[in-house]
Amino acid sequence: MLGCSPEQIDRALDVNLRAPVLLARLPAPRMVTAGRGHLAMIGSLSGRAASPGASHYNAAKFGLRGFDLGLRQDLHPSGVGVSVIQPGFVRDAGMFAGTGAAAPRGTGTVSPERVAMKTLHAIERNRAEVNVAPLPLRLGSAVGSLFPAPAENVQRRAISPEAPHRIADAQRHKR
Repeated sequence: MLGCSPEQIDRALDVNLRAPVLLARLPAPRMVTAGRGHLAMIGSLSGRAASPGASHYNAAKFGLRGFDLGLRQDLHPSGVGVSVIQPGFVRDAGMFAGTGAAAPRGTGTVSPERVAMKTLHAIERNRAEVNVAPLPLRLGSAVGSLFPAPAENVQRRAISPEAPHRIADAQRHKR
């Protein structure tokens, strides 16, 4: 990520943070007027705990999580809900699936259908945050968000140094 141009950084932030923030402004006023509705945004477990080779993506997803949780508080009195759905590695669709890289050892993947089901669950139950990943990855992201330095050490031992670069390189054409 250090070799990214300012334009590539802008694109990463535009796609993963700016666009969802701006898009939320479109339906929110009508929802507030109606006194009901729900905004569901797709974040990432990378918005809970940082991972190597993804600093700009981490920044955008951390920002999206903060925006969603703050907007949830702002809209609560109006009856409008806000949820952030944070998948881990999704197989068969999306950013990770397009890389051809294997998920880091011990993390596992989830299906797009599982992400969709959990998104509906978040809306129906007005959940603030839903993390969609196998248990080891959910636990790892929780620990990583509370204890970043020890989490870094675990990641260094568990993830081959080439894996984050393979994933980043496979996404380079989209930047």
